[in-house]
Formats: sequence, structure tokens, C-alpha cells
Amino acid sequence: AVLGVLAMVWLGTMNPSDAFNAVDWNVMAILVSIWIIAGYLGKTGIPEWLSVKALVISRGNGAMLVMILSMLSGIISLVVDNVVVILMMAPVAIPIVRHLNLPLAPVILMIGFSSNFMGTALLLGDLPPQMLHSVSGIEFMEFIWQDGRPSSFPILMVTFVLTLFIMYLFGFRSASNKGTETAGSGADGKDAPVELPFDASIPDKLFATITVVGFFATIIAMSLREYLGFPLGFIALTGAMLLILVVESLGHRLKKPEFEEILQELDWRAIFFYIGLFALVGGFEKTHILKDLAEMLAPLFQENLIAGASLLYWVTVPIVGVVEHDAYILTFLYMIRDLGAQGVDPWPLWWMLVWSGTLGSNLTIAGAPALYVALNIAEREEKRKIPFKEFFKWSLTFTLTASLICYVFGMLIWVIPLAN
Repeated sequence: AVLGVLAMVWLGTMNPSDAFNAVDWNVMAILVSIWIIAGYLGKTGIPEWLSVKALVISRGNGAMLVMILSMLSGIISLVVDNVVVILMMAPVAIPIVRHLNLPLAPVILMIGFSSNFMGTALLLGDLPPQMLHSVSGIEFMEFIWQDGRPSSFPILMVTFVLTLFIMYLFGFRSASNKGTETAGSGADGKDAPVELPFDASIPDKLFATITVVGFFATIIAMSLREYLGFPLGFIALTGAMLLILVVESLGHRLKKPEFEEILQELDWRAIFFYIGLFALVGGFEKTHILKDLAEMLAPLFQENLIAGASLLYWVTVPIVGVVEHDAYILTFLYMIRDLGAQGVDPWPLWWMLVWSGTLGSNLTIAGAPALYVALNIAEREEKRKIPFKEFFKWSLTFTLTASLICYVFGMLIWVIPLAN
């Protein structure tokens, strides 16, 4: 990505100042700050505690455990980057899955799919909603309710629940008997206490409390951005820095990770990729290709918004399965913005784009780096190469199910009413 930016500068597409100014540093501040806070959160022992609670609630039922772990991963990814969620949840799920004698790969993949799924439901979870904020100016609460109708959070949450239910019926229900026999019933056939594969007590409750308070205080402050009057990146950075100062000043009293350890766990490759991505799209805009494309497509969307939104949605789903979805979404966010200048209401198209771009990226590891992380963990733990056919069986079912359900909700709530 950075080499592409350098090439654009040397070829005269843009100058170095253009490249620097094309980067939304506010979004980069959000990304790095939330990663730092989530890094501390992952060291508190709370993910392990949640996983063991999931085992207890499921009573050793393997299928139910998979669904609860998937739901937990999706909920956490509302406010934490999906790669961080996988790195938090997968390691603590592995001993539980082995304890119940369940196949490991499908469970880790479900954690990956779920983490990637819900990142667009709110402003903080993943890069696409932050890019949407950058292009459109949408605020935190508008991801819940916008212009008198439900928007991203309620639509994706209902879609997520229905998708997990269908995956339970067709993919994991057969695991329930096996898990129950292994850990959920006693010799007399009655429910027995579920054995815990590891101690899930939180090692330092003061450190955990400070981190959780700092985490939620930052999220609440970001949701009140309109009233505070500061950019989201500044608020997130303030929250991260305050947490670091408090934790480091109480260092002798806390069982905490070193600050250097938290910095080392940041995905610096992803950070440079996102910086390069913004600059690349900025250079792309300089060529006026996006504007020309918007002018060419404007008549289609003006004449038939339903057909145009459907085409955008179903073309996006397979493309982001083989093209990194952040790059694709950012490019088309700008194109839709230019469509708005042609008299087309951009919001139905923006929503259909970010939903299809997120859900479709679960198709392969090329679309979402988070799935690459999940697949690597599964292969390392199972000590085997997972064939593409095995991965695709789960990813195709999950992606098509989620995409179909979300398409129906998106059309009924956002596209058809505004088309009429």
C-alpha cells in the first residue's frame, strides 16, 4: 500500500502533501487508541472468565457453547477491532473446546466469522464504520437509529442472531449430544457440575476494574462527541492516555502487563496498511475516476433505486470475498458521496455497501485479515493444514445466510421506503 502511494507521488498523480492530507488521522487515532485499551482489557482475565461462564451456562452442550462463544465474540467486536477480539477469545476457547472433545477448527472459524460480522454495527468496532463517519459525518447514535428508522446496530444484531440460529440447526446441533455426554451429565443421567478446564478467576480485580471503567468511560465519551465538541480520535486518544497514566502510576500495586508489551501487540502492519489505503484512495480521487463513475451510474440509481441498491449489494458480496474489503468499501463510499451530488440519496446505498462489504468479506481470508488470523490459530492448534474445501464449507454457509437475511432487512427498512 505504501509503495503504491510512493508511486502515485513520483508519477505526479498527487504531491506528498496531498498524500499526507488524504489520510484521516482522526480514524487512525481511534484505531490505535481502542487497540491499546483492548490490549489492557485482554490481560485482565475477563475473556477467560467470560468463556468459562459460557461453558457453565451451556452445561457442557457443545453446540450451545459454540453459539454462546460466537455471540460473545460478536458483542465484543461492537467496540473492539475484530482481530483483537479473535486474539482475545480464541486462546481461551481452545482448552474448553478440547475439554468437550469438539472439533476445534469450526469453533475457531465461527469466532472469526462472528468477530468480523458485528464490527460494522457501531462506530467503534471496525474500520468500515469509521470510514463511513469520515466520509458522511455520521455520529455514534445514528448507527442505532437514523432518520426515523433502525440503522446498523438493530439490523445487524437481528441478522446475527438469526444467522447463529441457522448455523446451530444445520452445522452444530449434532455436536450437542457429544458435548453433553462428555461434560454435562453424571452417571445417574442427571445434570452434573461442569468441569472447568482452567482457573478463570480474575487475577487482579483492581486492575480489571480500572481497565473496564476506562474502557466504558471512553466509549460513553465517544458516543457524546456531538456534545463534547471534540473529534472522536481525540476523545479515544485521551481515554487511552488516561488509562496508561493510571495503570503506570499504580504499577507497584497492580498485576499488569508492561506498556511496551501492549505496544508490541499492536498490529503495526495493519496500521501502515490503513494509512496507505487512505492515501491511495486520495490519489484515486485526484484522477476523477470516481467522480466520472458516479456520473455514469447516477441515472441507474435515480430511475430505479431498488435495482441499483440490489446490484450494488450482490456485486459487493463476492468481490469482497477476494478483495480486501476495507479498500473496496472506502473507494465506493467516495463514489456514493459523488452520487449524492448528482441528486441520489446516498444513505440507502451507503448502508447496503457497508453491510454487504462486511458480511461478504467472511467468504475467504483474502477479504478479511481477521479470518487469516483465525485460520492460522486453528491450523497451529490442530497441527494440520485446513483444506480450502473445509474452510469454504463453513464460510459459504455463514456468508450466504447472513447476506440474504441482511439484504431483506436492508431493502424493507432502507431502500424500498425511500424508493417510493
